[in-house]
Amino acid sequence: MVKAIVGANWGDEGKGKITDLLAEESDVVIRFQGGANAGHTIICDYGKFALHQLPSGVFYPHTTNIIGNGVALDVKKFMEELKHLEDGGVPAPHIIVDQRTQLLMSYHVLLDTYEEERLAGNAFGSTKSGIAPFYSDKYSKIGIQVADLYDEDRLRGQLEHICTLKNVLMEHLYHKPLLDPEQLFQELMEYRSILTPYVGDAVTFVHDALKQGKRVLLEGQLGSMKDPNLGICPMTTSSHTLAGFGTVGGAVPPTAIKDVVTVTKAYSSAVGAGAFVSELFGAEADELRRRGGDAGEFGATTGRPRRVGWFDAVATKYGCMVQGTTEVALTAIDCLGYLDEIKVCTGYEIDGKVTTDFPVPALLDKAKPVYETLPGWKCDIRGITEYDKLPKQARDYVDFIECHIGAPITIVSTGPKRHEICRRK
Repeated sequence: MVKAIVGANWGDEGKGKITDLLAEESDVVIRFQGGANAGHTIICDYGKFALHQLPSGVFYPHTTNIIGNGVALDVKKFMEELKHLEDGGVPAPHIIVDQRTQLLMSYHVLLDTYEEERLAGNAFGSTKSGIAPFYSDKYSKIGIQVADLYDEDRLRGQLEHICTLKNVLMEHLYHKPLLDPEQLFQELMEYRSILTPYVGDAVTFVHDALKQGKRVLLEGQLGSMKDPNLGICPMTTSSHTLAGFGTVGGAVPPTAIKDVVTVTKAYSSAVGAGAFVSELFGAEADELRRRGGDAGEFGATTGRPRRVGWFDAVATKYGCMVQGTTEVALTAIDCLGYLDEIKVCTGYEIDGKVTTDFPVPALLDKAKPVYETLPGWKCDIRGITEYDKLPKQARDYVDFIECHIGAPITIVSTGPKRHEICRRK
């Protein structure tokens, strides 16, 4: 059986902890999209780790961890993460880098950085990790697969072609130094020596695992609002953040996905630019940001302060719908215990009309939040593991959210540690 774990919102929903929890009962864990531009923070028996590319099953000796063909593989950061695990006393994980996975190159990072500089005040809020240029190259058919590293003549030809194209931009648009094909070739030979112990045919491996009845977990990055097709375009990422893309980026048959666990926070948070209807500002936002997450609301990759706001039921209902959600994990409810009252955005007012359906991006800037206010529980609930022991106001809050998002909440997280959860149904 295949289970997918994905985000309902803008990313930063707390997927790392839930993925770690589900990885414990999985045989294979697959990262199926995205790059090192976002991270999953995991607190486990070995300590606290921020993973950016490695699948979250790396803390379990029984799992095979796959970097799928949909990932933008940054080899240097891949090795840094492995070293981080080793330094933290984590046993060497079993990893397969799919031979069809494409490589994020140094020029992708340069182009990302130069474009954000050029756009200035109109920039997308990129992490400057090279993600947009990488996926642009992939779909322009000038990307470099891991398998290409083992055919040097083919690789040199690819690099000559790539440099011909990219150097037009470098010279005439960005006015930066030109790319050198030979220098890039040497960069890739270094990558080959690093990756060789891990490279394999993940597609065949996954299909064989399914035939053997193995449990496979698809691990997504970011959330529904950041999908380039169904998200808040153009303020999205450049890879598909929906569970359905796991059938491509993880090479899993569509018929095999039986469970889609969609993660959402008990409040809203986001990194980067784009519409955020229920966003808070000033002292109110600062207080929630300080109390949120496991150590405040700051990006696991960039360290940037996250934007925060009240729970957005309109966006979350939509996010769950497009993910094909079968169950929801609600995280970080423990962070709200300081509030006398808690608001929930239950509708958007657009041009004088209230809707509970998430609009297209062209209308989002007009949307104003419509709130309902619930009583807070005014106590510390961190670490409670029995749902019935939560205060009634906290349980009422969960019930209210469940009613408005149209999907069952089965897991309520009450803290950042691995087993600080309540199973609800």
